[in-house]
Amino acid sequence: MAGDTNSMEYLVRERYMKKIRAGRDDCDVIKVITGVRRCGKSVLMRMYLQELKDSGVDDDHLLYIDFDSFEGRGIKVAEDLDAILLERIPEEGIFYVLFDEIQNVRGWEMTLASLNSYGRCDVYITGSNSDMLSSDLATHISGRHTEIRVMPFSLKEFVMKNGYSDLDRAMKDYMYYGGLPGLDISRGEEYCTDYLNGVFNTVIVKDVMRHQGVTDLEKMVSIAHFIQSNIGNITNNDTIAMELGLASTTVSRYILAMRDALLFYRCPRYDMVGKKLLKTNGKYYVTDLGMRNAELGMPAGADMGHSLENIVFLELLRRGYDVRVGSFLDSEIDFMARKGGDVQYFQISLTMLSEETMERELRPFNHVRDNYVKTVLTLDRFGLGDRNGIKIVNVIDWLMDTEI
Repeated sequence: MAGDTNSMEYLVRERYMKKIRAGRDDCDVIKVITGVRRCGKSVLMRMYLQELKDSGVDDDHLLYIDFDSFEGRGIKVAEDLDAILLERIPEEGIFYVLFDEIQNVRGWEMTLASLNSYGRCDVYITGSNSDMLSSDLATHISGRHTEIRVMPFSLKEFVMKNGYSDLDRAMKDYMYYGGLPGLDISRGEEYCTDYLNGVFNTVIVKDVMRHQGVTDLEKMVSIAHFIQSNIGNITNNDTIAMELGLASTTVSRYILAMRDALLFYRCPRYDMVGKKLLKTNGKYYVTDLGMRNAELGMPAGADMGHSLENIVFLELLRRGYDVRVGSFLDSEIDFMARKGGDVQYFQISLTMLSEETMERELRPFNHVRDNYVKTVLTLDRFGLGDRNGIKIVNVIDWLMDTEI
């Protein structure tokens, strides 16, 4: 059972804090912390701000602005921000600048470019759109930035934050409620559903429609719900357009906007025979299962197979892997994960207890001619171990065996 959720107000997510600290005092590189809304970016930034203070940095060498706050919302354009900076930048020493949700300020890219060229400004920003890095910011600072992608809680973080002792119960709740750090499951299912729907609507309105100039809310939501309903299924934009009676160009544009807002990830297919990426018929996975279940009205325990696959996909991303679907002519491997020279193959199965299921899940590995690690992840607690060189591992144990 979950424990006292108030006993640990904020979990120190060392995985991300290490990446943020690594950039300290590098005034040539802007540190860009991205992630879907409510995934914990702001908390990380405030924790880092406190670390700077604790390390002896004086307040007159620090500037933190949350552009979603009452004070920050009054800063509308870059000129307003420039005036504040010109007044605050000290005459000597490093000036630490931390801007939360800076994309709310019109023309913010030029301000950051000026700070970057100043030479004494150590800059950190957060934003809820991944296209911050691929558009104007990248143009103005010529690649002098690094991205720290923050994701909702892993299972291990979820367990620690909520004080679980029963990992099977924790997994069940995690699969249903998702991993948004601000969600307090002790307040009950109805409250959590309202919270998750509210976050989804905020992302759609603020980070998709307003940011990307998308105007048709009904079409946007219908596309979002289609993807949420079909996580883990092979699909493409033309198929979605046909199912919803929309133009393929509209579907493509809206999906790109939602991916930029980090609501979804696309996992491409990789031709294991031809050794090439396939441009069509990939799979989509949601960034947070809680938002998906709330939006679709999914009951607890529904669609567990695809939900489990979604959880494993996200965990592989957290661990730094580039993830693809391994495709053969007549079968596929759920995930081919690559990180540098490390390649691993994964099949995801709720249970492997029947011989029929065992044969079906192991069969795709027969096509793989290399000696990289091959693993089946399952909820089973029995029948684990090695089967002809293929590892059969309990997925909860695998998820818990990671840093936070």
